[in-house]
Amino acid sequence: MGPSRPTTPLYTRDERLRRDRTPWTLVQGVLAPLQFGVFLVSLVLVLRTLATGEGLWAANLSVVVKTGVLYAIMVTGSIWEKAVFGRYLFAPAFFWEDAVSMLVLALHTAYLAGLVGGWLAPEPLLGLALAAYAAYVVNAAQFLLKLRAARLEIAGGRP
Repeated sequence: MGPSRPTTPLYTRDERLRRDRTPWTLVQGVLAPLQFGVFLVSLVLVLRTLATGEGLWAANLSVVVKTGVLYAIMVTGSIWEKAVFGRYLFAPAFFWEDAVSMLVLALHTAYLAGLVGGWLAPEPLLGLALAAYAAYVVNAAQFLLKLRAARLEIAGGRP
């Protein structure tokens, strides 16, 4: 194996201090698992409706609630990013997470438009919800990997 490449730390010392001091870190820490819980319930309801044809109202409501929680975490996450990195979106440390978040937002918003506008039949609409959920899972995995990287930096004695 060759020599290991030096890696850029996820946070500078000042960014880490700002991250640890802002109340938006706690807000994100509460909203992220809440969103995941809402996602799991909604996923079950959507899959049940697609499998049985029953419970369309509950499935649609659950996707609307999931989208509301997503909007909340996106707005507060942007405020967190501004507090820590000095910009609302696309800070270099979270560029790809933010890029995928935009796709997640677009798909959830398209779902809402399709639901409110009546532009899609129930099955394609729920299919769009599943596409939004697949993008959300990818995005959640990105953030979990960043959280792990931040913890490994701390364990390794980095700034």
